[in-house]
Amino acid sequence: MNTPSLDTNALHFRRATEADFPRLLEMITALAAFNDDQATVQLDDLRRDLLGPSPWLIVIVASIHTSLIGYAALCPLARLQFGQRGIDIHHLFVEAAHRGQGVGKALLQASVQEAKAQGCSYVKISTRDSNLVAQKAYLAAGFEVEAVRGPKFKMAL
Repeated sequence: MNTPSLDTNALHFRRATEADFPRLLEMITALAAFNDDQATVQLDDLRRDLLGPSPWLIVIVASIHTSLIGYAALCPLARLQFGQRGIDIHHLFVEAAHRGQGVGKALLQASVQEAKAQGCSYVKISTRDSNLVAQKAYLAAGFEVEAVRGPKFKMAL
C-alpha cells in the first residue's frame, strides 16, 4: 500500500494545551487499545498532570494545520547517584493514517530537544517485546537497547 506523502511544512509540534485534551484523550485511548489495555484517564486527570501547580507530565502534540495527529508524553527520571536528570518518553503515538511518514521520528526528535531544554543527560523509551516496528524505529533514531537490571516492584496505594 502506498502511503501519501506528508507536507512537512504543515507539520507542527508544541506543548499540549487544555483545548487539546478531548482529542488527546482519543489518542491515549487508541494507544491503550493498541497495547491491549483499556484507558481510564479522564479530562480532570489531564488537567492535574499537565496544568496543575506541579505538572507531572509534558505532552508534545503533532498537528497538521489544526488537526492533532500524534503525541509524546514525557515523564521525569533521575539517576541521583550520578546527578543526572532524564526523560522517559512514556507514550509515543501517531494516528494510523500518518504512520510511516516521519511523524514519529519528528516526535522523538522534539522529545529529545525538550529533554535537552530541561537539562537532561539521557532519554529512555520502551515498547512491548512484540512491537518490532517500534524497536527498529528507536534503534534507527539512535537509541540503544538497555539491559534490564533486575525485577521491579510496585505497591498500589
